[in-house]
Amino acid sequence: MFEPGFLTSAAPGAPSLVVHVRGATVRVEEGALPYRAHFLGSLDGLPCVAVDEPDAGVGTGFVELRRLWGQVGAQVWAIAGRAVQIVAWDVDHRFCGRCGTPTQALADQRARHCPRCSLDAYPRLAPAVIVLVERDDGRVLLAHNASFSEPFFSCLAGFVEPGETLEEAVHREVREEVGIEVCDLRYFRSQPWPFPHSLMIGFTARLASGELRPDGQEITEAAWFPASDLPRLPGEISIARALIEAWRERSQER
Repeated sequence: MFEPGFLTSAAPGAPSLVVHVRGATVRVEEGALPYRAHFLGSLDGLPCVAVDEPDAGVGTGFVELRRLWGQVGAQVWAIAGRAVQIVAWDVDHRFCGRCGTPTQALADQRARHCPRCSLDAYPRLAPAVIVLVERDDGRVLLAHNASFSEPFFSCLAGFVEPGETLEEAVHREVREEVGIEVCDLRYFRSQPWPFPHSLMIGFTARLASGELRPDGQEITEAAWFPASDLPRLPGEISIARALIEAWRERSQER
């Protein structure tokens, strides 16, 4: 079991799980606890740390975080994702975003403090909603987003805007992207999504009214699919795939 944390009582040199981070790539190994590292927590009692390796050379075992999926267990992959986000936050906030002064790491919490204007910078998190919409005939809405690098179809998703509830964000995103209204929102589950620093909050919903009209900018194609004839789906790494698979299982039980 992973227990997140900020400080460790383990001494330098103690056995640990070390996530070396170079941008969006990582190398995960068990080794001696470094003197300077970001403590992430403990996995079954083993300290887990992140180390920034900006100058690591090519061919040193670093892999993209997405490609690490399947090479390690899901829990270790999640720890690697946490490491990438913590290192990116630390690098991005070495100078104050308000006055430009070099910041200082606080000793009692994970934050960087500006000694001049007292602005504290905490690790960044961008909440995003993702929703699987079903209609009364049992088919579900799947769409292709222009940002997808491969020709798969997925659930609709988007970032939560300031002042919005999660539910309001779902209604807005669906309306903006495909022109329909939804109802009966139900929370599914959430997933940390370190690409680069999101939290995906999953919902299911039902079609209330309207006809599909993809916006042509974010959504290039959208359609209603039965469980027996699904298009190419997103990988198992994503909460989108979990939403679709859960729906498919429910469909088979009917």
